[in-house]
Amino acid sequence: MKTTIDQVSKYVGEEVTIGAWLSNKRSSGKIAFLQLRDGSGFIQGVVVKAEVSEETFQTAKNLTQESSLYVTGTVVEDTRSPFGYELQVKSVELIHESVDFPITPKEHGTEFLMDHRHLWLRSKKQHAIMKIRNEIIRATYNFFNESGYVKIDPPILTGSAAEGTTELFHTKYFDEEAFLSQSGQLYMEAAAMAFGKVFSFGPTFRAEKSKTRRHLIEFWMIEPEMAFMDHEDSLQVQEQYVSYLVQSVLDNCKLELTTLERDISKLDKIKAPFPRITYDEAIDLLKEKGFTDVEWGEDFGAPHETAIAESFEKPVFITHYPAEIKAFYMKPDPNRPEVVLCADLIAPEGYGEMIGGSQRIDDLELMEQRYKEHNLTGDAYQWYLELRKYGSVPHSGFGLGLERTVAWISGVEHVRETIPFPRLLNRLYP
Repeated sequence: MKTTIDQVSKYVGEEVTIGAWLSNKRSSGKIAFLQLRDGSGFIQGVVVKAEVSEETFQTAKNLTQESSLYVTGTVVEDTRSPFGYELQVKSVELIHESVDFPITPKEHGTEFLMDHRHLWLRSKKQHAIMKIRNEIIRATYNFFNESGYVKIDPPILTGSAAEGTTELFHTKYFDEEAFLSQSGQLYMEAAAMAFGKVFSFGPTFRAEKSKTRRHLIEFWMIEPEMAFMDHEDSLQVQEQYVSYLVQSVLDNCKLELTTLERDISKLDKIKAPFPRITYDEAIDLLKEKGFTDVEWGEDFGAPHETAIAESFEKPVFITHYPAEIKAFYMKPDPNRPEVVLCADLIAPEGYGEMIGGSQRIDDLELMEQRYKEHNLTGDAYQWYLELRKYGSVPHSGFGLGLERTVAWISGVEHVRETIPFPRLLNRLYP
């Protein structure tokens, strides 16, 4: 019976064949222990000299790291293994011999591993991180599909900047100026006016010359947008969504979390509702924690967000930021126009902002005023203005950064390990 490692629990006591790579091995004179992987998981194959042919035992003993092979053996339960099973090997068929695989079990520097990212992905830790990333993506689709959202794909090439920043990648679109998208949000607002509740999932790009552990040049965003929903409605969706993601990983990635030595007790606490503080309260909290130079009207940096997060065991919403430091499309608080109906969701344990969201301006006159204040002239934004002209409604939305979320849930320090092939400042290879 040909199968995969993740399916061997169905064949206890039976003989199976698995196509695999050798990730590591150790052997004595009479037994060879093969650490096997096939993409679906890892399993140990035990080759006992007295139970196989001399040719099979010698083949097993001489296998080199990352050689590919077919292994046939009997599946047995193994309570000592985190996986719970092992393979009592009967025969080994070498497919391709790997010679001088560069990533050995010894320690390697980060730059070396990044230069060999195409091979580093094969390691147990990286495999676990990618499986958690995949689970978060799967859970995202489940959450929004089950909640009546329609997936809409915004363009990657755009003629305008969603947030009016200068940190954009410029390109030529024939005879016009164009940009790589830094957010699909404006287009998702148009989609929400057509479908009510929508979400997108796609790559975004920021030409930000940052080297911190939280930043990537190319990353993936999940961006829901919802018609007839105000700021409060949006906050409830956000905390339900994040709680759902964490629970899905806890339910379906136990082995991966064990591999990463993640403290599960911290994730068990992540259930809606989440605490909320206003920007004003965040300023007061920071001053109490020794940030005496922080002033009202300044945006928060990584040290500020980490300090705020330390006061909470769950993600915390910081709401009602000053309008002057937020994007032009955010709706002012009717009771206090100098702040906007927005929130950043700060992850625990120093992982920073996970979600940014707001209620959007739905009043045509106010949006026209914002256009003037931000010099948003010409045809590039005309279509966005028209959304307020033809049947405008209260609407809200948010964007979740996939890689920061993966980093937090899996407990990985740097976001460069949470995307298959990271694009960083001065790194476009491999």
